[in-house]
Amino acid sequence: MGRYPEIRDLQLLLALSQRKHFTRAAADCGISQPAFSARINHLEQMLDVPIVRRGNKFLGFTREGELILKWARKVISDVEGLRQDIEVARDDLHGVIAVGVVPTALPYAASISTALRARYEHLTIKIQSLSSVEIARALHEFAIDAGITYLDEKDNGTLRFDSIYQESYVLLSPPHMAPRARGSATWKEAAHLPLCLLSKDMRFRQIVDEVFLSAGLTPEPVMETNAFTAAMVQVNNGAAATIAPQKLVDSLFLNQNSVSLKLENPVVEKTIGLATLDHEPALPAIDALRDVIASSG
Repeated sequence: MGRYPEIRDLQLLLALSQRKHFTRAAADCGISQPAFSARINHLEQMLDVPIVRRGNKFLGFTREGELILKWARKVISDVEGLRQDIEVARDDLHGVIAVGVVPTALPYAASISTALRARYEHLTIKIQSLSSVEIARALHEFAIDAGITYLDEKDNGTLRFDSIYQESYVLLSPPHMAPRARGSATWKEAAHLPLCLLSKDMRFRQIVDEVFLSAGLTPEPVMETNAFTAAMVQVNNGAAATIAPQKLVDSLFLNQNSVSLKLENPVVEKTIGLATLDHEPALPAIDALRDVIASSG
């Protein structure tokens, strides 16, 4: 019978993939850098393939290394699931659940994290702001446990998607640019304002562009960003308006420097939900997260 990698070796590989630096990864794992490198070398010899591209520093993983890394993530995830299942049987769930979140849903994810800690005091959400494409990739690579993201029909059959809420949209504008002080605005009115929008690689921006295109509108943004914080600063400074999700705006402490108008003609809604790999058994922490989301309404 052939030899198999030890769980510890796979944990070292994951640390190296996260740190991309031998000394820092070794420190995270609580061993010396020479001992860390020796275990990686031993793993390469045992599997008879090069895993790490080396130079004067870490240069990344080989093609074989990326394949081994993919399986390492799955094995470690399954071992973590085993550990958590035992803890659930003892009514004492510990650990960290890594969740990728699209920027528009970050305030919601923060509130769910609070609710999760209230119910499972030893379970923590590690929130990462990622694009919808990055979330799908990270799920398939076992780099995260779950994603709060947009429903994507292309992922049907590979991911489980549980709807959470419908995302609707508002025009957020400095008072002197706003079409009116309260109520609603049309997408046509928004298109004629100087807009600060998310960058085109973000799913939210793609949704906004699709709506404008369907209405025959071609706005020319004065600024693009990958963070809503920058867009909010533009609004607060009176330099530009932006389009934002209603739930995100509701979470902000808006002042007299901004006006929020519901966007109509057309009224658009997109589904935000919890995406996970579609396999059983699910990580107990994922089931705990689903329970908290369901009870939050």
